[in-house]
Amino acid sequence: MAGPGTWSLPVATVIILLLPRTSCIISPNCSHLDPESQILWKLGTELQPGKRQRRLADGRQESTITLPHLDSPWVLLSCCLRWGNSLQILDQAELQAGYPPAAPHNLSCLMNLTTNSLICQWEPGPNNHLPTNFTLKSFKSRGYCQTQEDTVPDCVPNDGQNHCSIPRRHLQLYQNMGIWVQAENALGTSKSPQLCLVPMDVVKLEPPTLWALAPSPEVAAPQPGCLLLHWEPWKPSLYIEQKCELRHQPQLAEASWALVGPLLSQTLRYELCGLLPSTAYALQMRCTRWPLPGQWSDWSPSLTLTTTQQAPIVTLDTWWRQRQLDPRMADVQLFWKPMPLDKYSGQIQGYLVRAPDQAEADPPLCNTTELSCTFHLPSETQEVVLMAYNTAGTSHPTPVVFLESRGPPLARLHTVARDPHSLWVGWEPPSPRPRGYVIEWGLGPPSPSGSNKSWKMEHNGSISGTLLQENIRPFQLYEITVTPLYQDTMGPSQHIYAYSQEMAPSHAPELHLKHIGKTWAQLEWVPQAPEPGKSPLSHYTVFWTNAQDRSFSTVLNASSHGLVLHGLEPASLYHVHLMASSKAGAANSTSLTLMTLALEESELHVLLGLFGFLLLFTCLCGAARFCCRPSRKNPLWPSVPDPAHSSLGSWVPTIMVEETFQLPSLRDSSMPPITKITVLEEEEKKPGPWESNDSSGTCGLPTLVQAYVLQGDPRAPSTQPQAPSITSDQVLYGKVLGSPTGPGPRHYLRCDSAQPLLGGLTPSPQFYENLWFQTSPLGTPEPLIPNQEDDCVFGPLLDFPLLQGLQVHGVEGLGGV
Repeated sequence: MAGPGTWSLPVATVIILLLPRTSCIISPNCSHLDPESQILWKLGTELQPGKRQRRLADGRQESTITLPHLDSPWVLLSCCLRWGNSLQILDQAELQAGYPPAAPHNLSCLMNLTTNSLICQWEPGPNNHLPTNFTLKSFKSRGYCQTQEDTVPDCVPNDGQNHCSIPRRHLQLYQNMGIWVQAENALGTSKSPQLCLVPMDVVKLEPPTLWALAPSPEVAAPQPGCLLLHWEPWKPSLYIEQKCELRHQPQLAEASWALVGPLLSQTLRYELCGLLPSTAYALQMRCTRWPLPGQWSDWSPSLTLTTTQQAPIVTLDTWWRQRQLDPRMADVQLFWKPMPLDKYSGQIQGYLVRAPDQAEADPPLCNTTELSCTFHLPSETQEVVLMAYNTAGTSHPTPVVFLESRGPPLARLHTVARDPHSLWVGWEPPSPRPRGYVIEWGLGPPSPSGSNKSWKMEHNGSISGTLLQENIRPFQLYEITVTPLYQDTMGPSQHIYAYSQEMAPSHAPELHLKHIGKTWAQLEWVPQAPEPGKSPLSHYTVFWTNAQDRSFSTVLNASSHGLVLHGLEPASLYHVHLMASSKAGAANSTSLTLMTLALEESELHVLLGLFGFLLLFTCLCGAARFCCRPSRKNPLWPSVPDPAHSSLGSWVPTIMVEETFQLPSLRDSSMPPITKITVLEEEEKKPGPWESNDSSGTCGLPTLVQAYVLQGDPRAPSTQPQAPSITSDQVLYGKVLGSPTGPGPRHYLRCDSAQPLLGGLTPSPQFYENLWFQTSPLGTPEPLIPNQEDDCVFGPLLDFPLLQGLQVHGVEGLGGV
């Protein structure tokens, strides 16, 4: 644990012993302290139990605490005194905890001829949490380091370093040396196992310099899969016998190093074989002292070399186009694609096309680095030979036979666009099954035929489609050709056109106004021809907007070329545009502005007349409804009995309205009666505001007034008197005022009725004059003051000619009326 320490303070002293035991002493000079004050201990921020306190002989108080263990390599120990309700820190001590140093291990030393020093290194062991010093100690000895002869000065490394160098002046290169490492901290000392060695036996050489051996007249070129190497040792070690090792690694994924050796330094060259052809390799070399003991040098820097290549090991897929120039000569365009059979096949440098019987000294039909060739061939020649070559040789010849088209064709050739850069082409395999297919594709019209076409060969004759991913771009029309290949012939080629992705229409057709009316407009447009790379139109949409920014639209199929807009307003402005849509998008036409025709003056007059008639009819209906309400007391016109539903309905005179009656005096006995007067029972009526209580008549008249009802036919003789009728058909028409024997003129009283007069059957006065009168006691008529609440109208009896011919019966019962 922590080492001992003492602090002499005016108040307290803290002593840290070698054991984890600490004491705190309070001087008696502190007069402010209670003689029985209690000393407390804090380790970090925690109070520690287990303290022991006593008073010494000189009056001082001592408190001792024993710490069994520490959980932290560094902690602060405080001696405190309780002062009131708080703790007063008297003194503090810093405690450091750790472990004794572990023994260093893995001690090794190397003799460096470049610096002429012995360099030793070691591993210090686990951390002991305390400052530790390392020292490299050594001595010279004879034998096996059992006895020590000369002491070598200690070597102290820099802080944090685990190696140290002993200079040449303290060394005996061929004499044994004992070497070890000592570690020391506050809790103890340890040392590593002793190493006994001869400095020259641990010499570490510098790596050699490695390079490739160039071919020369004395050196033959390496065989395929071989490399010629040469190296040069480190110059200070030229006179030291050495052996070396070589390692190589191909520049391929997940490749490992392969070791070759030992290689003796007498030759300084080596031919490395068994390598992959046409493959890059990384090579490194290291050397050591041999046969004497020594240390391996570091690996030399990597040298990258490529092995020689071999002849191409490939098969060639071929396709051709043949065109007859004349009966004796044909123009042949040959295409091919190399298919390597071995992943280590040699790199192809070119291609040769020869006739089958052509000698090697003769120039070939083609010698090219491209994948196609055009040449002329006699019509009778139906075969050529194709070969790939490089510096190591040529591949096996590939025969190319120009087959005739005699096989069955394909059926149901179709395409599907998978994405903008690929097309799937499918078909139905014919019968018999082909041995393969050739698929060609390139830009369709208007591109030149056969220009920059791509092709591929499918060797599986049972497949029904293939995916084209090479040279496919969106918005381009491609012509795709599929040809079946049979054993000794081929079938006819089938063509199809397709897009991998189509564009939206660039613009819509232009709208034109053909005819226009007051509430309609006829539009037309000219459908555009299909554009290359554009998706076919699926439909049209016509939009129109009025002056109030209200929008309307309608959808038409792609075959439409016109539209009639109905329901427009006269003399109104409209904006119309056409949108052409396809699966890939839509495009709008330019806007067309039109104005409908205004109404003519005659049509305007008709409309205004109809409107006025409707308004008048509405007003009349409203007035009639208002005036004919049953609750209205004073209508606008007199209410008279309905002749069709009254007792007068059966009396129809033959005298026209234009005729004028010349009525004689009522006293003329020769005048036959024209009707009967039947005296009815007098109706009771509550007196009005201006009627007297003893009045027996209506309308507030004198008692002479009686009520009568006309009935019967004046032209039919009356044989017997009729009984009074009390049915609902009896309607009050008028009242005769005055006495039948009196000298004065008689008057009538006409009351309101809901029925009209007798129409044109009897003459009536042309003007209804309300004559208000009243008979004085002297018998002279006096005008009566009309009552506004009364519904009766007075007039002279002569105003009703029909009443002038009345013959009054039952005068005796009238009581002198």
